[in-house]
Amino acid sequence: MGPLHCIVNPASRDHTCGKKWPKVASKLEERGFQVITHMTTRVGHAGEIAWKLRNEKVDGMVVAVGGDGTVHEVASALRGGDLVMGILPFGSGNDYAITQGISRKNIDSAIDVLVNGKDRKCAAWRLEGFPASQAGDYPSPKPNVWDGPASQEGRVVRWVFLESDAGITSAISRAKLHRAKWIKGSKKYTYLGVTTIPFWKRRKVWLKLDDNDGEILDFTMFAATTGETFGGGYQVCPGVSPVDKNGSIVYAPRLSRIAMLSLMGPMKKGKHIGKWGITQQKANRIEIKPVNSDGSISEVPLKNSTWVQADGEPVIVSPATLEWHTEQLLVRGSSDVAWASE
Repeated sequence: MGPLHCIVNPASRDHTCGKKWPKVASKLEERGFQVITHMTTRVGHAGEIAWKLRNEKVDGMVVAVGGDGTVHEVASALRGGDLVMGILPFGSGNDYAITQGISRKNIDSAIDVLVNGKDRKCAAWRLEGFPASQAGDYPSPKPNVWDGPASQEGRVVRWVFLESDAGITSAISRAKLHRAKWIKGSKKYTYLGVTTIPFWKRRKVWLKLDDNDGEILDFTMFAATTGETFGGGYQVCPGVSPVDKNGSIVYAPRLSRIAMLSLMGPMKKGKHIGKWGITQQKANRIEIKPVNSDGSISEVPLKNSTWVQADGEPVIVSPATLEWHTEQLLVRGSSDVAWASE
């Protein structure tokens, strides 16, 4: 077996990842791997390390050790190349690991996937929009060479390997960047949801799917994913997989605040489609623009921001565009996943 270049986020899972890494590295060595460890120190560092490894044309596999944010950074820098990305999940949600059939709780099982798993070319969404401002310690996004140039001035590009969403869900995630940092695990999102939903300002958006005419719509949220789940196992986009030939969008119109709070139960089981007017349909290009109070469509961000997430990070502001691209990333996943036909 070739070497493992392990890009480790020591802050993942409330800093337990760094503490447990020496024992995990020993387990990998016991399975016959040569382990080369690269520790990250800041937001964006995992992408820089992965890009350097790619340009050095290293042998072996590059493994993202952390949560979905770490996976996002590593995947972004490896996209379009020949290096295989492996995953050892150490975050709070780990939904990309779920999609790839990798255990979130059993590290020995996750290591077994690195040994005996299957490599598959997986899709991604290309997200282009305006950079959000800095929030807390989280910086405003800057262009990355590995993401490619934006097609419009003033915008930045991010590639999405797990999920992108906008609306009340992205507002809750935005709040995590500067509030409730003392709360750990899933309780943090419950607290942020309960304290954000009552004060979230209603809005309309202009939404255009593929070659259809754009429409001004009442809006609560939309989600576009490469797998069924995000948020730690919530089946937000039922039936979606990273080998689909077409993308998919779940759209929720104007929901009451009671409906927003009630949505989590059905969404956990993927039973929300059809409730409260929520729809799901195929789409390979999604364009969203903000709408002013006078009903006019804006080509620039408004004060009442609609953040668009890139793999759980609310870093882009509408107007924004998402485009589905197949076979972007080579991923080592379980040899047996429900969505794989081979």
